[in-house]
Amino acid sequence: MITRTYEFKLKPTTEQVSIFESWLIACRKVYNYALAERKAWVNSRKCEINACSIQQEYIISANTKRPTFATQCKALTKARKDFKELGDVHVHVLQETLKRLENAFVAMWDRGHGFPKFKSTRRMRSFNFKQMGVKPVKQGAVKLPKIGWVKMHQSREIPESFELKQVRVVRRASGWYAMLVLKADVSTPDVLPHGEPVGIDLGLEKFLSTSTGKLIARPKFFASLQGKLKSLQRKMKNKKKGSSNWKKACKKVSRLHEQISDTRKDYHYKVANQLCDEAGMIFAEDLNLKAMSRGMLRKHTLDAGFGQFLSILEFVCHKRGVYFDRVDPNLTSQTCPRCQTLTGKKLLSERVHSCSECGYITDRDVAAAQVVMQRGLKLVAVGRTVQASEGERS
Repeated sequence: MITRTYEFKLKPTTEQVSIFESWLIACRKVYNYALAERKAWVNSRKCEINACSIQQEYIISANTKRPTFATQCKALTKARKDFKELGDVHVHVLQETLKRLENAFVAMWDRGHGFPKFKSTRRMRSFNFKQMGVKPVKQGAVKLPKIGWVKMHQSREIPESFELKQVRVVRRASGWYAMLVLKADVSTPDVLPHGEPVGIDLGLEKFLSTSTGKLIARPKFFASLQGKLKSLQRKMKNKKKGSSNWKKACKKVSRLHEQISDTRKDYHYKVANQLCDEAGMIFAEDLNLKAMSRGMLRKHTLDAGFGQFLSILEFVCHKRGVYFDRVDPNLTSQTCPRCQTLTGKKLLSERVHSCSECGYITDRDVAAAQVVMQRGLKLVAVGRTVQASEGERS
């Protein structure tokens, strides 16, 4: 099964925009009501009977079960009959909103995320259709349930072998977008190691260094526009909150943030495709990105977007048939790629690798990329040995 997501900009009419806005308001109300219900149940179980607050306390019957996705969907069915604003919205859209809340709680329990927060008007920006009708897409338009045909700027053709499964409508500063989830019932084998191996090392001095000696500069996406952003934010702060001029200033700030994000993403895709043009195997460090984003250089680390780049690189490699793997990042900058001797910890100002044992001299980041490539080839060799031994046993 192959899954692809195509993103197209919508060109809705004024009436369709008003429907989108009203549906977002309904989704926000359903989300916040369901979250309040769950939060009240949690708060009512927080303290012992003899230790309740004197001022206020959540009093819910002890027999009341914890609200779940199933029980809240059942309550939603009744609410849609009592409230017209909910009845006008497609039922799957509201159910997907409750599913989003359920996923937020699962992320809190399983992955250590924080407690879900209430959504403001600006934070609820999308709704999802999980089922589409018959032939929901034609050239330059998509048919949304209970809304009808909505024009879109179709920048590329949709493959005939793919079937449209879901559509997410997203509001951004630059307009409305449709994210089409396409699936094809085709089995794709995993990419096997082949071709020229290349190791890469990510950094802030140079965005990327390869084991072949190639150095790619790091564009400062956020830092280059930080002055303009500060100016727009200062103007927004001086406006009366909620006024028309304040909303216009907010939109300018949002557009600039979107420009920075789009520029960074476009650059990451271009670099990923450039690497795939030159290699059959690409190896990268399995970095602790969470720790890096909290360090002294966190602003520049987040500006570079290493996590997004590695995800894009992995996707592009799979799409273009290039083998991709991550290796242990420990001591890559302290190991000599020629003799494997530990040269000791280097200062950030030291940009040249010079081995006292074998005399090998090269750029520090290039040496680290060569170590990454060597570790990747070892992983490939170990994997082939395991496969060969399993083949002999069978």
